[in-house]
Amino acid sequence: MRISGSETIGLALDSLRRNKLRTFLTLLGIIIAVSTIIGIIGTIQGLNNYVEEKIIPYGASDFTVQRMPEFIGSWKDYLKFSKRKRFPLRYYFRIKELCSSCEKVAAQDGASADVTYRGKTLEDVIIVGETSLSREIGGVRDLYDGRPMTEEEAISGAKVATIGWDVKEALFSGVDPIGKRIRIRGTSFRIIGVEAKKGKIMGISQDNFVYIPIKSFYSIFNRKKDITIKVHTSSPEKMAQAMEEVRSILRSLRHLSPRKEDDFAFNTSESLIKVYKGLTSTLYVALIIISSISLLVGGIVVMNIMLVSVTERIPEIGIRRAVGARRADIMGQFLIEAVFLTSLGGIIGILLGWGLVFLINKFSPLPARMELWFVILGLGIAGLTGLIFGIYPASKAASLNPVEALRSEM
Repeated sequence: MRISGSETIGLALDSLRRNKLRTFLTLLGIIIAVSTIIGIIGTIQGLNNYVEEKIIPYGASDFTVQRMPEFIGSWKDYLKFSKRKRFPLRYYFRIKELCSSCEKVAAQDGASADVTYRGKTLEDVIIVGETSLSREIGGVRDLYDGRPMTEEEAISGAKVATIGWDVKEALFSGVDPIGKRIRIRGTSFRIIGVEAKKGKIMGISQDNFVYIPIKSFYSIFNRKKDITIKVHTSSPEKMAQAMEEVRSILRSLRHLSPRKEDDFAFNTSESLIKVYKGLTSTLYVALIIISSISLLVGGIVVMNIMLVSVTERIPEIGIRRAVGARRADIMGQFLIEAVFLTSLGGIIGILLGWGLVFLINKFSPLPARMELWFVILGLGIAGLTGLIFGIYPASKAASLNPVEALRSEM
């Protein structure tokens, strides 16, 4: 007598219901493994998207060039790059003059200092010295109030400034800051604008800034000039052309022979994302391997529990075979039990992983996120684990001799 698929599924589910504690203990390893994998992937995927959307400031047709790369992979590389000649402000003027593919060119440098206003002090504010078009290249900055600095103010060293929202709140609570004067390293700057509030990125404020003319910046910080040059072009195609022009100009300015490599670094959104993903890929693989160990342990537990179940149900298997069940029916029943068991663990693991992603996103600076393919991945991993580790117990049950199985009941 042939047993239908629905009857096989019913028998498998009935067996799981009769052994609730055993079922739960079997599920535990799968639950832990799947929830951990979902949490890890959700966190790393969220970070990847966050970096692409928020942290990398360049547009599709913008780039920067500077003495050292944004990301340095080793201490050896750092020592190598730190020996490069500085980037003086005159490079900005030459590129602005000679680069025909560069639509907008700007320069900036930065340091930290305390900012004071009438006895109030805000410590460790990022002071950015820049030219006028810096705010229009890459991540465009909007003003909440006032006006931006002009190119004449930037180059002449005028003592004007625009301030970030944190500076406004800390030093000018309830007071209009436009026209007021702040002091940076003993030098007075008149506030001409307030930057629009940007909030935090991974817990780090993007509003703790003061922007001043680049000439004024070097006059108060009195250090070797080492600017970052920012370039905007009209299209990604033009950007490639502009980068080659800038490379030629800089190699000439830095007196590099044809055989020498560039002693400066270009940065684009694509290059920075590539470097970032390269840095995180090793971490990604390591964490997945650790989670896979939990999955392996869970699979072994499933196999052992299913073997115990086969031993306990030898008489039942004998009776089923005696009334016409085929070996395929017996094997199907135990495989369904294993796959259903691990899939149930996968569903619970996905829900817990979803909760873990939510908690990470809410109570930590890490921008974790949940996506539909995580659910599909979790169910697929769990079901495949049940299938792989359920084959041996199922085949053992199907290969039992019906006569011997009935005799064991007697």
